[in-house]
Amino acid sequence: MAENIQSDKMMGESGASNSNAISQSETTDSNITKKRKKRSIVWDHFTEIITSEGSTKAKCDYCFIEYCFKTKDGTSTLLSHMFKCPKRPAIVDKKQSNLGFQSVPGGSQGDIVVVTWKFDQEECRKALCRMVIVDELPFSFVEKEGFRDFMKVAQPYFRIPSHSTVTRDCFDLFNEEKQKLKRSFIETKQRGINKIFTVTVDNASSNDVTVKELSKQLTKMETNLMNGNHLHVRCMAHIMNLVVQDGLKESSVSIERVRHAVRYVRQSPARLKRFQECFDDEQLNCKKTLCLDVPTRWNSTYLMLRRAVEFESVFSHYASSEIGLRHYLEHSYIEVGIPTGELLSSDWENVKRITKFLEIFYLLTLKISGSRYVTSNIYFLEICAVAVYLKQLIANEDTVLSEMAKKMKEKFNKYWGDPGKMNKIIFISCILDPRYKLESVGYALVKMFGEDPGTTIQAEVKKYMTSLFCEYVKSSSKGVVLASSSDCSSLDTSTSGLSGNQVSTQNTGLLESLMQDIKKYKSGSGGVDTKIELDKYFGEETEDDSKEFDVLLWWKLNSARFPVLAEMARDVLAVPVSSVASECAFSTGGRLLDSFRSSLTPKLVQALVCLQDWLRNEKLKQHVSVEEDIDKIEQLEQDLANDGKDPSVIDV
Repeated sequence: MAENIQSDKMMGESGASNSNAISQSETTDSNITKKRKKRSIVWDHFTEIITSEGSTKAKCDYCFIEYCFKTKDGTSTLLSHMFKCPKRPAIVDKKQSNLGFQSVPGGSQGDIVVVTWKFDQEECRKALCRMVIVDELPFSFVEKEGFRDFMKVAQPYFRIPSHSTVTRDCFDLFNEEKQKLKRSFIETKQRGINKIFTVTVDNASSNDVTVKELSKQLTKMETNLMNGNHLHVRCMAHIMNLVVQDGLKESSVSIERVRHAVRYVRQSPARLKRFQECFDDEQLNCKKTLCLDVPTRWNSTYLMLRRAVEFESVFSHYASSEIGLRHYLEHSYIEVGIPTGELLSSDWENVKRITKFLEIFYLLTLKISGSRYVTSNIYFLEICAVAVYLKQLIANEDTVLSEMAKKMKEKFNKYWGDPGKMNKIIFISCILDPRYKLESVGYALVKMFGEDPGTTIQAEVKKYMTSLFCEYVKSSSKGVVLASSSDCSSLDTSTSGLSGNQVSTQNTGLLESLMQDIKKYKSGSGGVDTKIELDKYFGEETEDDSKEFDVLLWWKLNSARFPVLAEMARDVLAVPVSSVASECAFSTGGRLLDSFRSSLTPKLVQALVCLQDWLRNEKLKQHVSVEEDIDKIEQLEQDLANDGKDPSVIDV
């Protein structure tokens, strides 16, 4: 019995021991399996193999190189190879952001930062749509073999849309950008097409009739401010063109001689080549060439003379060795019976003075024709500067310039000689520039028209500005700030306008009720004791006149102090003083529809043309300097020649 019990006890202990052993074995196998579970990213690019010797290695899936590794902490070598493997394809994880490098905006050259990048199919489609629009590519471009092969290498995850999808994307982008533009107009409180403030046109007589008819229609619509007295703005650039053209009619024969000399050189490639060879003889390092003017465009005449003056010594050298030029000038005519004659040194002196004289008007035309900055605030001051300059030239001893100035002054007085016929908005826009205000305009008026007329005009301008300000007070959503106590309706603070329940019949509550009503009125009106906006604006000191001054930014920052005046300034300062920019924008010269776009519907063409203008940034709109490009190309050719390469093969 005892033996059986002892045997059973031993059997139990043995069974327990065996059970424990099995349990430990299973646990060990589980731990081994757990330890051998491949969690590293390297195993997406490596395969574990067992060699013939029985050792375990990892083989690269791309270049098939084998590496020894340890089962624990042995993947660092594999990880290093994974990033350096030359045959490993570029893999993009669409669910995770990747690291990239980007230059720091506004930083110095070489400043870069690490940024995250994530593949986005929709953003890629929008970028493709912009490329098609800006570069004027056909929609079928996305289905071309070359583009598809390129995208397979550049971004294989991008699903290239069909031409129909790209067309729909263009319409969607057009509607999106159009809504942004509408919201911008609403948020900035633009006047819109039915509330026209001014119309800037050239001096064609037909425009006078058109503007009058437009004024009548705006009056019927009850949106014609001041009965349209300032609606018609004459293009300053066109007037300046007429003024200078009259002056050039009285210029000397020197301009004609230079024009004929330039025409002779440019008529033949052989002559032009011989003229360029004179650069080397005169030791001139210049890549520029001669330009011939269009006689009806005075600015092109100025550019021709300016370039010709730079080549004075070259012309002299060319004339001494090229008898054909002297013969051409002797047998050509300025007018019937008036020969051109030989180009003399005195002619070059005259041309230099005329060029310096025309430069002032050329730079002025460029300044007033800009579309990226305010121009109306400088309109009147520039006119005054021209008037003073012409007066000085008329009294000049140089008979050539004096006669030119007299003719120009006659044309000048036709448009700007009578202040009563001048649009008063050009004075107000200058007053609304905090650098000038009323004092500068008054001084300029006196300088231009004399003491008594200038003072009278200044008073009329101030009165007109006050009336215009009152119109903005009436149309303002607030409608509470007054121009002056005498010009606008005075403030009525009597109790006659108060209802019976507002004024207590009890003597003790009468004053308290009245004060509550006054507080409500002051809280809604900004206070009756606040200084009037116009008087406050005129009373403050003028701002410093600097090139960095931004008049629009100043009004934006001070709109809280001058709410109604700022709204008025937004409309007045937006007036363009030149129609050159708008004429260029709507000019069809050089903008012919190609065979692709001519086959599209008018709606789609409209979307593409508008989008192209909206999407193009400033860099794409910059003027391309051909002269600078020539310098770069020639420098590149020289570098290639020094390196022993063929300079004729250049990727321009």
